Amino acid sequence: MLSDKSRPVIEATLPLVGSRIGEITPKFYSRLFAAHPELLDGLFSRSNQRNGNQQQALAGSIAAFATHLVNNPDTVPETVLSRIAHRHASLGITEPQYQVVYEHLFAAIAEDLAEVITPEIAEAWTEVYWLMADALIKLEKGLYAAQANTKMWMPWTVVEKTPAGTGSMTFTLAPADDTAVTAALPGQYISVKVTLPDGLRQVRQYSLSGDAGTSRSFTTKIDDGGEVSPVLHNSVEVGDVIEISNPYGEITLKDGDGPVVLASAGIGCTPTASILRSLAETGSDRQVLVLHAESTLDSWALRSQMTHDVERLGGADLQLWLEEPQAGTKSGFMSLREVDLPANASLYLCGPLPFMKNIRNEAIEAGIPATRIHYEVFGPDIWLAA
Repeated sequence: MLSDKSRPVIEATLPLVGSRIGEITPKFYSRLFAAHPELLDGLFSRSNQRNGNQQQALAGSIAAFATHLVNNPDTVPETVLSRIAHRHASLGITEPQYQVVYEHLFAAIAEDLAEVITPEIAEAWTEVYWLMADALIKLEKGLYAAQANTKMWMPWTVVEKTPAGTGSMTFTLAPADDTAVTAALPGQYISVKVTLPDGLRQVRQYSLSGDAGTSRSFTTKIDDGGEVSPVLHNSVEVGDVIEISNPYGEITLKDGDGPVVLASAGIGCTPTASILRSLAETGSDRQVLVLHAESTLDSWALRSQMTHDVERLGGADLQLWLEEPQAGTKSGFMSLREVDLPANASLYLCGPLPFMKNIRNEAIEAGIPATRIHYEVFGPDIWLAA
């Protein structure tokens, strides 16, 4: 709950801080890594630092949280916080690290806004930070406690490495020790940690693409812009042991008997494929509409798995968009305006950010309530924070 004392200060300074947050966050990370270079080894993504994604994610989350507090001082934005908490837990973020972040973030704010910041402004933004941090700490403790074990990283053996469409690979894993395994839910993801050629350890999250439960398989695209996938594709072989996290992610198949629409583009089909597999495995009688967009048919990473599962579900329908269309497919980019959406449907969405923004907007225009639109984002998502 934002105090009455701080609310008018935050309301008055939010436009200024919001306009400068994109400049403040690079200063923050520069300070943070200068003081704690070890955080780049196995925690923060070096590639996301280079391309600015990490800065955008932090800036977006702070701005969204502060805006919510101004408009709704007695509540917190649960959807945004839940997404961040799951991502933090998959990386092993700990409570003491929030104090480290606070120290260097507010030093960066003081540096950037030196001419205008006052003790009153600093106090108000400190309150905002710790309201957000305390809410995340509570959520993350709950997520850790729900796991079947207390470990952050577990060794798993690669038992299969299978090409999955042009430029993609599916890795199937089995436990390499007797650590208790948390059952994954359809749509969740794991973090995978590898050592790069220069010796630095890096982490990336991958959606589980096959059966849920206690099995683990994920599908990667080699040219996804990160440093982890190339190592997996080029250096990790069957029989190798890699480190993975417990499963996390709040975008999972919800209970119910209403229609399900699964919309994806490119490698974004991995979580929707997992949800589709769970529906097929349980013999669900729910109406299922599968929508997928690709550049070419050969580049569809999970084509065989998804088409097979659609066939197993007697009432399921598959519609495919290709930039290079073939018989039986639609041409160009996906649009829900070309689809007869079932009434009272729940939409599960994953793919590149522009794709998701467009499909989400079209879904709302078509009458699907925002509360029934579920999406997974691996990157900054300010536009989805509302």
